Amino acid sequence: QWMEWHPQAHVLLAGTADGNSWMWKIPSGDCKTFQGPACPATCGRILPDGKRAVVGYEDGTMRIWDLKQGTSLHVLKGQDGHQDPMTCVASNQDGSLIMTGSVDCHAKLVNSATGKVVCVFKLESVAPKVPAAGEGEEAESNSVESLGFCNVMPLAAVGYLDGTLAIYDLSTQSLRHKCQHESGIVQLLWEESSAVVYTCSLDGAVRLWDARSGKMISEYRGHSAEILDFAVNKDASIVVTTSGDHQAKVFCVQRPDR
Repeated sequence: QWMEWHPQAHVLLAGTADGNSWMWKIPSGDCKTFQGPACPATCGRILPDGKRAVVGYEDGTMRIWDLKQGTSLHVLKGQDGHQDPMTCVASNQDGSLIMTGSVDCHAKLVNSATGKVVCVFKLESVAPKVPAAGEGEEAESNSVESLGFCNVMPLAAVGYLDGTLAIYDLSTQSLRHKCQHESGIVQLLWEESSAVVYTCSLDGAVRLWDARSGKMISEYRGHSAEILDFAVNKDASIVVTTSGDHQAKVFCVQRPDR
């Protein structure tokens, strides 16, 4: 379902459809398993200390695992967890805060040391569109698709399937900006060392947003189908995208303030 490299070691962590997460040493292949509930492990992230990982599951629960001991340090379920499958998880730079997103449209801020929910961000939904004939339920669906923390300001970004990019102020736990996209957001990423957030969406475009003002900085097009995933290099000069049009593209992101 997902996999990622350990930040400091040649170790790979992956979550599978049976709910287990697997950790391998590379290249020796030594392996450890973390047993989740009997449903898919839908998202996961190794915390910056390299000693813990947070994994989200299809039943809406989240677990913080001790990677060395193989034990679960915290389990968030029921009211503390999500009511629908978890879709994404992120942590801030020092790993003290975790943010989780779900099909239930809530983003939860969690203290990673205590496992306690600090606050819940709920987007006040726009007036429901009148569904066109034949669309029925589909027009109503919304979910949190991606989220992340800013490294240089106490801000977090949450991207929704209805095309809303919400910038939240963590110090006041309030909504700071709403940046509207024409189509659903698939993935978002913050620049390493500025308050700029990148989004890619179902309309095949990459957009750069200034989180301080909520204004769009620039837009890059070139795909004829939705963008499925993307990555930004360390100095934020290059964006690589992959799309449903069977192409990967490399965009040179030139910004006037550089």
